[in-house]
Amino acid sequence: MKQIFDNTEIALALKSNYEIDRAQLLFKMITRDRLVKIGSTVAKFVLKANLPVEKLIRITVFNHFCGGISEEDCTNTVNKLFSKKVYAVLDYSAEGKEEEVQFGAVQNKILNTLEYAKSNSCVPFVVFKPTGLGRFKIFQKQTENILLTTLEKQEWETIVKRFDTICARASAYNIPVLIDAEESWMQDAADNLIEKMMEKYNKQRAIVFNTLQVYRWDRLIYLKELHERAKQCGFKIGMKLVRGAYMEKERKRAQENGYKDPICINKIATDNLYNDTLKYMVENVNDIEIFAGTHNEESSYLLMSLLEKNNIATNDHRIWFGQLFGMSDHISFNLSNDNYNVAKYLPYGPVKDVMPYLIRRAEENSSVAGQTTRELYILKKEKERRKLKS
Repeated sequence: MKQIFDNTEIALALKSNYEIDRAQLLFKMITRDRLVKIGSTVAKFVLKANLPVEKLIRITVFNHFCGGISEEDCTNTVNKLFSKKVYAVLDYSAEGKEEEVQFGAVQNKILNTLEYAKSNSCVPFVVFKPTGLGRFKIFQKQTENILLTTLEKQEWETIVKRFDTICARASAYNIPVLIDAEESWMQDAADNLIEKMMEKYNKQRAIVFNTLQVYRWDRLIYLKELHERAKQCGFKIGMKLVRGAYMEKERKRAQENGYKDPICINKIATDNLYNDTLKYMVENVNDIEIFAGTHNEESSYLLMSLLEKNNIATNDHRIWFGQLFGMSDHISFNLSNDNYNVAKYLPYGPVKDVMPYLIRRAEENSSVAGQTTRELYILKKEKERRKLKS
């Protein structure tokens, strides 16, 4: 397999020298765990106190990891990405909502994003989190088979209607919707609801995509069981494949509550499960459409080799690579340059509303030292290349 991810000229072609310097500073800060914790605490305080820091946040961390404050504000970034054949997945990243009016507002934002995607072919997917449309506690009670009160039943029915409204619109526009995975103690309810949406809207192709976090050791088992049900009921599976985002929280809760840890024993086991799941999906691509969300070079090379082995075109519409905006450009842009389908998750929303996402992203990156070290290596290498060229 041709090694392509070391080409920094292609990877960082869209970044100015200033943007490379800014990225270096941000990733150096992220490598310092204590600094991330202090910065997260300070950021939460100043935003809660309504101190005038939004402009500073926007020109630094926000502009590096986010596309803008609205769909229209993202257009310049969307077009820049597409100039290098990289698509955008607009992700309204306001988190931590708890009120019905807020959930209704998120639904409307997703529908607005679908309207934007309908008129902009550079945006082939939209995305949302289950708890963007309803309270975490309701999903948890459904997962744990705890009887809902009358009011909670009404809440759940409203959540189902919100899912259905979005999926129906996505189906009408032929624009797939990626539904994120969350914590294990609420995920069964989300999985069951998403499966119902798949059965309803995925008859001809995958419009509704669920997400597998394969740092959970049971996820390939779940996928195989879902595959059997899909074949029996006659629907396609759409699946985004990621390693996962809540490991420390998952381990801590399992220990505190005395149940089996749902997380793989170590990173090697997680990597193996990711790759085994990817192989299963490619082998069954007629039934399962794939959005491979990964910042891992080996898994990316594996998918490239699986496509070649199975005589699948690099740009087959059923298979996509995905990375987060502001990260792993050496993977994204080198893949697109070789004619693979690539999309960047492009978070957007008001600065204050998106800060919980940015804080979580910084905390996750600080716990994955190899990822941040690789980002810094790529940035340094490109700066040196540009100096030699000038």
